[in-house]
Amino acid sequence: MAAPQSTAADIESPYAWLRLAVSLVLMTIGGSGMYSVTVVLPRIQSDFGIARADASLPYTLTMIGFGLGGILMGRLADRFGVLVPVAIGALGLGGGFIAAGLAPNIWLFGAAQGLMIGLVGTSATFAPLVADTAQWFDRRKGMALAICMSGNYAAGAVWPPVMQYFIDAAGWRQTYIGMGLFCLAAILPLAFLLRRRPPLYAVAPVAPGAAGLAPPDGLRPMGLRPMTALLLLSIAGVACCVAMSMPQVHIVAYCSDLGIGAARGAEMLSLMLGLGVVSRLASGWISDRIGGLRTLLLGSVLQGTALLLFLPFQGPVSLYVVAGLFGLFQGGIVPAYALIVREHFSPREAGARVGTVLMATLLGMALGGWLSGAVFDWTGSYRAAFINGIGWNLLNLAIAGFLLYRVSSMARARRAATLPVQVT
Repeated sequence: MAAPQSTAADIESPYAWLRLAVSLVLMTIGGSGMYSVTVVLPRIQSDFGIARADASLPYTLTMIGFGLGGILMGRLADRFGVLVPVAIGALGLGGGFIAAGLAPNIWLFGAAQGLMIGLVGTSATFAPLVADTAQWFDRRKGMALAICMSGNYAAGAVWPPVMQYFIDAAGWRQTYIGMGLFCLAAILPLAFLLRRRPPLYAVAPVAPGAAGLAPPDGLRPMGLRPMTALLLLSIAGVACCVAMSMPQVHIVAYCSDLGIGAARGAEMLSLMLGLGVVSRLASGWISDRIGGLRTLLLGSVLQGTALLLFLPFQGPVSLYVVAGLFGLFQGGIVPAYALIVREHFSPREAGARVGTVLMATLLGMALGGWLSGAVFDWTGSYRAAFINGIGWNLLNLAIAGFLLYRVSSMARARRAATLPVQVT
């Protein structure tokens, strides 16, 4: 049976909010493929007898597949609707978890993580759902995107302690196989609730936070050539997520090295990402008022501050506090990129531009996950890895500040050009 045709009246309707809720649940389940590998990192390092950097490689492969798969799944969604990629993602996640659970060595484990879980699975429950959500909301687009993308953090809050419990009780291989069966059973029925295609409608005007800007025409976004602006946003995305990945990927291993225990580390990761949901929602509300660039700059400053706090504090209680602050401070960064593209680029190119910048953030997570492990192997300490993350965060801060300076200068010049001429 064909899905009913959507109209402009469906924008921000109860049905749109229902779709948003389904998308949130799907992203939460799909995000298990991203966070599961961080929980099993100490176990696979021990079972396979490998170095910390080698044990971090499956996470890197997962994030590379996640980023590249977002482009593929986004194109499938543009052509066939979001149902098709989400259904394919269910098969990728289910098969990938089962294959990884049966893997006899790190290379086959990494292949299952990168190709099946990352490229085909988790990617299908991220970029396509973000793009779909943006088409069902107008005035509350920033908040809707924040809610949708909170599923990624909700996954981080839910799955690490759940998986750690089953890993301790039954082993990591049995836990992975169980996750595969769960993903198949849960995602496919939910996917069919998204059969309707989004309505065709005019994109909303520029957000209030970008006041003074002309409607985006794609010719000179932020006063730059489109490819230059996109390149700078992509570099900023890589930089912020290299910094972001250090605590997210290595907090469990870090706590194990400090003698606090992997279970406490999993709880800290859950706290970090649970509060990241709060941060993401708050940032969505803020971004609808101050715009994407200011939200990005604010998030970058706060994330850098939290990374600095990891250096002097290593006790269990203080690490719980710092992990919570890190979650509260960095949750709004990634959704800000999607809003920046919507505010400053041509609406006709928004889907491709959003996909590219989100891919850059995921590649940053991939690079950061591996790089932090490599720095640990080189130095024998995570202190240098935290300092490395702070350096990348400063690069992100510099780019965000530069772009905001250009936009503010353009707005001032435009206001000056419209002032009435005084005749003396």
